[in-house]
Amino acid sequence: MTAVDERGMTRFFETFEPPEGVKAELLRGEIVMMASPDLVHNVIVMLLGRQVPVDHWYALQTQDVDIVSEASEPVPDLVVVAPETLPASGRLLPSTLITMVVEVVSKTSIDRDYGVKRSIYAAGGVPVYLVVDPVMAQCVVLTEPEGVGEKADYKGQAIWKFGETVPVSALRLDIDTSGFSTFPNVRPHRYP
Repeated sequence: MTAVDERGMTRFFETFEPPEGVKAELLRGEIVMMASPDLVHNVIVMLLGRQVPVDHWYALQTQDVDIVSEASEPVPDLVVVAPETLPASGRLLPSTLITMVVEVVSKTSIDRDYGVKRSIYAAGGVPVYLVVDPVMAQCVVLTEPEGVGEKADYKGQAIWKFGETVPVSALRLDIDTSGFSTFPNVRPHRYP
């Protein structure tokens, strides 16, 4: 039996076909699979995507992201990128081309979205990481990525409640959260 290193896992993941209705991500050498998201989640993603002005930015769903120097290929709920920076084609979009990633917290992704993905996106140098949290009815805007590997993090953090307007200066955009709803009967968590 041979050991699989991170590069071997990345090669395996490139050809891996998850079952229909299942989303798969590679996060620091670990394959994470999730069932299709809740309706609350999908409506928030749709409402957010519609607010991104297509003449300046593309809001892409289910786009695999390549984090240089990481055995990670996360699939954020939205990737916001300037159209002129996009490659002609490809499955992986380099994190260095991305201006903002968005994760909408699900009932089972709380720890990943606030923990490992925060570190992964910071390590990839993504300027803005927006966590939309229908459990806590809040948006967390993380900016100023610094560091490498598991020690990478964002220096800047601002929290906005649902119903408030969330400014995202990197996009010169104010996000209207008044239409965002929450998950019923879900216990609060410990994150910001």
